[in-house]
Amino acid sequence: MSESAPAAITATSPQAFINRELSWLAFARRVLALAQDPEVPLLERVKFVGILGMLHDEFFMKRIGGLKRQIQAGVSKQSLDGLTPAKELAACRQEILAQTRELAALIAGELRPALAAAGVPILDVAALDDQARAYLTQVFRRSVLPVLTPLAVDAEHPFPFISGLGLNLAVTLTEKKRKRFVRIKVPANRSRWVKLPSGGVVPLEQMIAANLGELFPRERVSGVHFFRLTRGVAADDERARGVDDAEVTLPGSIIRQVTDELKARRFAGVVRLQVSSDMPAELQRWLAEQVGAAADDVYQSDTFLGLADLLSFTVEGHEALRFPVHQPVTVPRLEEAEGSPAAFFAELRRGDILLHHPYHSFDTSVLRFLECAAADPQVLAIKLTIYRTSSDSPIVRALLEAARRGKQVAVLVEITARFDEAPNIAWGRLLEQEGVHVSYGVEKLKTHVKLAMVVREEEGNLIRYVHVGTGNYHTGTARVYEDLGLLSCDEALAADVAAVFNELTSATPAPGYSRLLVAPAFMRERFKALIQREIEHSLAGRPCGIRAKMNQLQDPAMIRELYRASQAGVPITLNVRGLCCLRPGVPGLSENIRVYSVVGRFLEHGRVYWFENGGHPEVFIGSADWMKRNLDNRVETIAPIADPALREQLRQILDVYDQDNASAWDLQPDGSYVRRRPAAGEQVRSAQEVFITMARAEAHNGGE
Repeated sequence: MSESAPAAITATSPQAFINRELSWLAFARRVLALAQDPEVPLLERVKFVGILGMLHDEFFMKRIGGLKRQIQAGVSKQSLDGLTPAKELAACRQEILAQTRELAALIAGELRPALAAAGVPILDVAALDDQARAYLTQVFRRSVLPVLTPLAVDAEHPFPFISGLGLNLAVTLTEKKRKRFVRIKVPANRSRWVKLPSGGVVPLEQMIAANLGELFPRERVSGVHFFRLTRGVAADDERARGVDDAEVTLPGSIIRQVTDELKARRFAGVVRLQVSSDMPAELQRWLAEQVGAAADDVYQSDTFLGLADLLSFTVEGHEALRFPVHQPVTVPRLEEAEGSPAAFFAELRRGDILLHHPYHSFDTSVLRFLECAAADPQVLAIKLTIYRTSSDSPIVRALLEAARRGKQVAVLVEITARFDEAPNIAWGRLLEQEGVHVSYGVEKLKTHVKLAMVVREEEGNLIRYVHVGTGNYHTGTARVYEDLGLLSCDEALAADVAAVFNELTSATPAPGYSRLLVAPAFMRERFKALIQREIEHSLAGRPCGIRAKMNQLQDPAMIRELYRASQAGVPITLNVRGLCCLRPGVPGLSENIRVYSVVGRFLEHGRVYWFENGGHPEVFIGSADWMKRNLDNRVETIAPIADPALREQLRQILDVYDQDNASAWDLQPDGSYVRRRPAAGEQVRSAQEVFITMARAEAHNGGE
């Protein structure tokens, strides 16, 4: 009797989906691969290790924390791919342990020796000579010792509160056969990397450990080990389900709610206890018990704790150890309009301008747009959304200047932007003090739109100019994030942008939109209709196809729509930087879907949606990914690109990504990723390097 054939995978099968958490960790592994790549410049490899440390911190805070809360609540509901929270947690832990082992081996076996050979070593205090040690003692006495606070644990002193992501020393003092535990927090306001006169650095915690005799001159230090806690926070999708949600009625209560949450986050439950691998097992167990960590929350490390601090590992000179310096170029049309603010707005009246950052300068386009608006006496009003912005924001300065000049300035500040809540509250209060109209988001929805509008009086008429972007109004990240933007004075588009602002500030639904796709109102339905239209074109034998670029793809309903389109013969190419729950290349389900991810020196962040539409393409850019949170629980906008020349520019951009043979990773049906490599004799085509070359050529040729 022959064995029965395996059941076909359908769009409702658990096998049709890739686990969200494991796909997120697969993105982290692609970052790890860049750190491991000997073709990447040395200091950039160190930076990628820091990025991976930051990614792991965020993953534990948001994703592991969420899984642990589900387990503690007795939730046994399976994920789309058929895993219970307990099984997801076990699978994530296994992958994280594998990545941390590889990281430790990479740092010890390759990066530190290479840094030493290059003359910029990260040294251990134990390896220093007496002269270097004496120097560190002087630095310790002068700049560190006065700010240290040792906290003992004994009958009179309970175990102290340990904040999340801080680095700590676990010190054991021995006197007359009696041991005492003392915790010392490594001060976060001191540089993690202490520079030596002879070159190189030592970790701050090692300098403190080597000089504990200065802190405890009459006691014997019998043990010093390092540890670090990670505390969980509620993720966006938990908020969407009502977890940790509170009723919000007034802007003041929103601020109070967020302020209370920041306090709660500080005291949130422990989801990870990292310890130096030389810490005795007995001390590990006792420490875990004191901080409320389970046995499987303890992660031993053979390298530095707090790897995200490698992002602050700075070295002067040594340019050969970095990527070549990238200088963004000014869009040629804006180069020609560098005179007065009037010249800038006159150029926009000539037609829409597509921006591609960081290849096109953010400072000479978006920032200049707002600075011109602030300075131009004919500008009457400015409106802007702030999701994340820089600590010393020239954009906020421009808004303040506009308000001081008597212009009407309205700003939507999203104060629930994860990890940017406190600075956003501060920006909102500063703007309010200067007379700016500040709104703090929409009840129970996170405002993620990237919109700016300028109202200018011209010959007795009011003309609206808009910027629609895929990224934040943040001059810092604009230099390292890939994003797209549209500058336009199209009347219909501007009317829609104005309606979005009115809806955000008045909490009154807009009557309708003619151009913009707006979530959560109807964006999902519009995307579904666009996919259905491609299916109809395919069945009728007309040109069809879907090309999309986004950060993450998770929404089950959208994935099923894409499966349906694939089964109808629609060719689909998806450029998804991070997690992707869609499983491509499955016979009978998704054989017409190709998925890849580009990971390089810049963080891919732009969103593009292309629908072939029988040879008359409709193309969109905007703020939303195909994630449930974006489509249902956030205010998002996606704008059509009406100008055929700009659509052609976007087609070329998508083509460059498709043709990448060096920094693109193809997603396999089993959920793994395979990095593309040029064939023997084939020219290397890394998309980001191609864009740098294209932008320079465009600037040199004046946009011709």
